[in-house]
Amino acid sequence: MKAYYSDRFVLPLPSGHRFPMQKYRMLRERVEAELPDVELDEAPIASDSDLERVHAADFVARVATGLLSAQEQREIGFPWSPEMVERSRRSVGATIAACRAALRDGFAANLAGGTHHSYASRGAGFCVFNDAAVAARVMQSEALKRGEDMLQVAIVDLDVHQGNGTAAIFQDDPSVFTLSLHGESNYPFSKETSDLDVALPDGCDDANYMEALEKALATMFDRVQPAMLIYLAGADPHAGDRLGRLALSIDGFARRDSLVFAMAAKRGLPVAITMAGGYGRDIDVTVDVHLQTIQLAAVAAGLSRAEHAGLTGGDG
Repeated sequence: MKAYYSDRFVLPLPSGHRFPMQKYRMLRERVEAELPDVELDEAPIASDSDLERVHAADFVARVATGLLSAQEQREIGFPWSPEMVERSRRSVGATIAACRAALRDGFAANLAGGTHHSYASRGAGFCVFNDAAVAARVMQSEALKRGEDMLQVAIVDLDVHQGNGTAAIFQDDPSVFTLSLHGESNYPFSKETSDLDVALPDGCDDANYMEALEKALATMFDRVQPAMLIYLAGADPHAGDRLGRLALSIDGFARRDSLVFAMAAKRGLPVAITMAGGYGRDIDVTVDVHLQTIQLAAVAAGLSRAEHAGLTGGDG
């Protein structure tokens, strides 16, 4: 399974900033050390033409040239810098690359990404460009160029915060289904309308979370038959997350990811995975959650290859 990383491109953040920049390097190092079946590649850079499939051209230009206002920078949560621009482009490029690899191999991952608070013309909540939205549009364009029908994409967002930017971008667009399972009382406090929103109460535990997720996925697949999934596998529903307010355990995350992967595999759907949020009081635990997601995806990818070989390999 392929996984794309962008941790070499580090934001110069003020001392004490709550964004856990180091988790991306830590995750890549652990994947490299512990998951030999995962092939690591550095993230490519997203072009202006890629970004402008979703984002307003003037917004892309103002990000690139450092012309964001002080208010826009506050809403994003990062001070502007050339490194911010590079990393944001690489994060989008990684999800595009992961989608292409998933269409070919079944599963692939971006070891960052999940920047779902970004709207078409503004960033927010540590999100500059919306990587899942851009990647969905690029995959649709490439499918049309191959002479295929419009590619139906489902974005399954299991970050603890609603994917408000993604919901707004694809409002009333039947070609992209947006599912967001999130904390009811958490940021953003003014929610958008996804195709399917499931709002969870503070303190939601493994059993209640899984019940809600099973119902949500069943509802989604009753309503739409996607050709691929982009999965935002946020670590911030964890009980120890500073910003999460839910109460999932490590085992709960394993059940969550396994369910998503099993339901996709049952339908033969490629899955591109992004890490999304994770702000644990103990950053090692956040990295554990993300690593487990990659490990389970690699297992699912191996099972998928073995099943495909069994179906096509003949009698021997």
